[in-house]
Amino acid sequence: MVRLGGVASTSHMTVFQGLEELFSARGIQMDWVLYSDYDAMIDAFVSGDIDLAWNGPLGYVKIKRLISRPCSVIAMRDVDINFMTHFITRHDSDISTVEDLKGKSFAFGRRSSEQAGLLPLHFLKELGINPKEDLSLATFYEERESQTRSDERDVVERVLSGEYDAGSVSQRALEVMAGEGLLHPGQVRIFWTSPGYSHCCFTAQGDMDQSLYREVEQAFLAVDYDHPLGKTVLDAEGCTSFVPGVTEGWEIIEQAAVAEGLV
Repeated sequence: MVRLGGVASTSHMTVFQGLEELFSARGIQMDWVLYSDYDAMIDAFVSGDIDLAWNGPLGYVKIKRLISRPCSVIAMRDVDINFMTHFITRHDSDISTVEDLKGKSFAFGRRSSEQAGLLPLHFLKELGINPKEDLSLATFYEERESQTRSDERDVVERVLSGEYDAGSVSQRALEVMAGEGLLHPGQVRIFWTSPGYSHCCFTAQGDMDQSLYREVEQAFLAVDYDHPLGKTVLDAEGCTSFVPGVTEGWEIIEQAAVAEGLV
């Protein structure tokens, strides 16, 4: 029996129910549990209550630093490798470099968002911009009244309206908005792009039996977008496939988390 843990959400309910059925078809018995937040799931993984954790990037960093035994990234979504954060402005803006942000207003995503909150704040500081001193206004999504549930969409909308001069969003958010017809070519201009980094991942206990590990890994990789149930699972995760896990790409997130006192 393999036990999978994740954070409670409607989409994760869909994903985990689908994975349970798909894994069972390959002879792998799976149980799963949803937790109230990432910290509760991290505690469960560290204590050994679950074998697999569906981690956000900061969650993976926390587990690596807390656990006394090794853990492994067994699988990821295809969209989680080489994730990038952009600084955007309007197409007619006079901002062309990060240095040009001085005296301007800047919109972050959620404070808890690695791609639109934590990392952009870290990157700005690394690039010599102190948001409190160098920007005329800098706010996180939670500090703004918004009718938009997506924090990154909120950033784009406020930059487009001229309320903010610039903001931070992920490449993924821009792609999704463009695909939904909410953002058209040329409406925003990217003036800085981060190095690529890794994002969410399925984390496995390091002492998992190697034969079982390979079976579970292959079960993830076999989830097929052309299969109705596979499509349901992958659509719920906003991707088209699961791919083999990688060991690199979280270094930037760890550096930012340490600098901001989050780990």
